[in-house]
Amino acid sequence: MAVSEPVVVSWKNDGLLFEGVTGHGKVDLASGSDETGQGPTPMELLALSLAGCTGMDVVSILVKMRQPLEAFRVEVRGEKAEEHPKRFTSLEVVYYLKGALDEQKVRRAIDLSETKYCSVEATLRPALPIASRFVIEN
Repeated sequence: MAVSEPVVVSWKNDGLLFEGVTGHGKVDLASGSDETGQGPTPMELLALSLAGCTGMDVVSILVKMRQPLEAFRVEVRGEKAEEHPKRFTSLEVVYYLKGALDEQKVRRAIDLSETKYCSVEATLRPALPIASRFVIEN
């Protein structure tokens, strides 16, 4: 079994602002009550991690399938519990693509990401339902 490199989160001595450091970079984190907007909340980062993970998979797969992808974005929305811990109770992933794309290949690329390659989704899926859909924009 492989062991991940550690990530470190340090308090910035300013309210609930923190700096996260990984082997690949830094990010500022803030609580949901941060009025200055100095960083995403941990829950936003969780959704962002899912979007980034599956997005990288889908683009990589579509490129390998020689699909003429012109633009791509992923949006993740979540429903959250009203009581603490205010965890996600469900997530929706929406893929927006642009190009003269084969819908079957798009569906296949998304399915491969969701069921085989995206480690973030594989971690989250046992804990909550994740729905997805895609839109090909022209």
